[in-house]
Amino acid sequence: MSEKPLRLLVAWSPTAPGPEALECAAWLARTTDVRVRCITTLLRPWPSTSIAKLGSKYKKWIKKEQAAYEHAATRALEEAGIGSGARDKKVAVLSDGTNEAAMLSEAAAEFGADMIIMGAAATAPKGKFMAGTTADAMLHGSPRPLALAPRAPRLSKRGVTRVNFAYIGQETDPAALLRAARLATRWNVGLRILAISPNGFGVPPISDSLKLPVDFTHEWRENALAALDRARDEVAKAFPELGLETDLGSGTGWAGALDAVRWKKGDLLCLGSAPLGAFERVFVGSQTTEILKHVQVPVLMIPNGGQGR
Repeated sequence: MSEKPLRLLVAWSPTAPGPEALECAAWLARTTDVRVRCITTLLRPWPSTSIAKLGSKYKKWIKKEQAAYEHAATRALEEAGIGSGARDKKVAVLSDGTNEAAMLSEAAAEFGADMIIMGAAATAPKGKFMAGTTADAMLHGSPRPLALAPRAPRLSKRGVTRVNFAYIGQETDPAALLRAARLATRWNVGLRILAISPNGFGVPPISDSLKLPVDFTHEWRENALAALDRARDEVAKAFPELGLETDLGSGTGWAGALDAVRWKKGDLLCLGSAPLGAFERVFVGSQTTEILKHVQVPVLMIPNGGQGR
């Protein structure tokens, strides 16, 4: 029995700085069966009481804007290569309110989205991801996986050809690895498990001695290799048919550490959230926030205990 289509909610506006979110959705559509719905938000600073006074006039205006957005979204999806069979019957939604992140989360819940796809901020350099205000808020509060598309990404015409899961320090939910493995199995692609760390011990600021930094580096490498072995064994036990590989990435800063491992156009990088306390909704920690600036492939952020497949 085949699985249900992956439901993708794409945060896209006709005034978006680029088509990255749509391109990422099209990339996933070349990988697996999907249902795509676009959403844009209308942020209104005025209170609901003011809207109530406008009554039917405001409703008519919203209805007109919704129709225009549906038309624009349909055309944009066609241009991105997302055919009618991959689009949801309700192809586009215009949501108005006072909090964009809350509107996206509510729309994702209503759609039953498996992923929310967001593009990079207008200021992001080519090939890199920088979070805008709304994306940053979603990173720190979304209960559903977020797919983040870098600016002008280079994507394989064959879709996702390899899923990567990266350990970065201690900010990782162990269950996220198995969710990444489940995706790789579903898409019939391999899984690469990575340990990423900047060697960042560099030259001591006072002493000329390199013994302590070298000791740290050796200790990190030994711990990383042991962690990768454990992770490989855990995934192999749960998904015995899955093709697995492991790699270490260490270099100067996060950019150097990421560049130390080879990336392909078909790579999707998965990152897990930190397993935080019951009353904390923080989704990503400082290490994850920093690493996102240097990633050149689409990233799937898997929330701790979040929803989605």
